[in-house]
Amino acid sequence: MSRRRVLALAASLLIGSAAAADSVTSTIPDPPAVVAKPNPETIEDLKAFQAQTKAVIEKVIPATVCLRVGPASGSGVIVSKDGLILTAGHVSGTPGQDISIVLQDGKVVKGKTLGLNRAIDSGMAKITAPGDWPYVDMGEFKNLKTGQWSIAVGHPGGYKQGRSPVVRVGKMSIVNDRVLQTDNALVGGDSGGPLFDMKGRVIGIHSRIGNNIYNNMHVPIGTYKDTWDQLVKGDTIGESDVYLGVSADPDAKDCKLGAVTPNSPADKAGLKAGDVILKFSGKDVKSYEEMKKFMYTKKPTDEVTLLVKRGDENKELKVTLGKR
Repeated sequence: MSRRRVLALAASLLIGSAAAADSVTSTIPDPPAVVAKPNPETIEDLKAFQAQTKAVIEKVIPATVCLRVGPASGSGVIVSKDGLILTAGHVSGTPGQDISIVLQDGKVVKGKTLGLNRAIDSGMAKITAPGDWPYVDMGEFKNLKTGQWSIAVGHPGGYKQGRSPVVRVGKMSIVNDRVLQTDNALVGGDSGGPLFDMKGRVIGIHSRIGNNIYNNMHVPIGTYKDTWDQLVKGDTIGESDVYLGVSADPDAKDCKLGAVTPNSPADKAGLKAGDVILKFSGKDVKSYEEMKKFMYTKKPTDEVTLLVKRGDENKELKVTLGKR
């Protein structure tokens, strides 16, 4: 069975499924065996894939919303009963803005933008109107892998009266802690919308739409969990002016430093070329890119504790981050 036929079939499920979706607490069955295959191979496979896709859609459609931030709009997904919304940082924008949130049935409720991480394009907002809101669960980054089927939902072109959030089915081609890449078709207005696994759990948020609509980037769910408290508080993190003053050893797979800039915060704290950073403020560091991800959650003047391996010895160093 071809990929295109599967995509067309999933899209055709929208009308009937969205109309039936009135709760996100309904149980989604465990994905059938066909979900682990590159493509459905038989009519039975296709029916099983269709049934699973329909079950996911019925759960996630009510929690997928349109965010109107000033004259612009994007998508988002509700992840808590009290109305916390995950979206892209470039959709939510400046923290503390009053916004309008359009629900599946066209009802408009008041909301506010919360925090954002500029370095990775994650953002958060919240419905401020009272009520219990339909929401979906978040997945685990560690369970994701390339070739995995995924379901993208959003409001391409913005909210349209009488049209449910649009669903696209595809696969993940790149999976790492900085970005997910899929061939789920996206267009303008989808930004900030959710990417789901075949169990209906949010695994990413649409961030950048490629020149080809089947080549798109999503923010991994892990970064939202890593920066949850800061986003809820309304902090702006990942600012480009946070400065440590180190560079990576290009031949190392771990976080080995190739150079330390003289008189930089790293130099003043005692870091040296050849040091391997093992922990950043208590979090394990496996690579230089991962260390940067942790650094971008901080602000200039924040003090962080680094566990560093130097030769056969481990050292704990305190560094006050600077401003570039």
